[in-house]
Amino acid sequence: MRKLVGSVILLVWMVGYVAVAAVVGDRIAQEHWGWKLLFFPIAGVGWILPLRPLIRWMHSKDAPRESADV
Repeated sequence: MRKLVGSVILLVWMVGYVAVAAVVGDRIAQEHWGWKLLFFPIAGVGWILPLRPLIRWMHSKDAPRESADV
């Protein structure tokens, strides 16, 4: 269940991130080349940083539970 929820969150995040990055990238495209040199590498790698905790959570194991009949 954890991977399903995480996958949906990841998909929603990526669609939103790509939409925002495309709009900002389109506006940056008419600017000085230095802004492009700064923006596009950051936008290309920057999507993963907010997702690191989500990916760790998705791949973590549940703590062992005590049996109810003990």
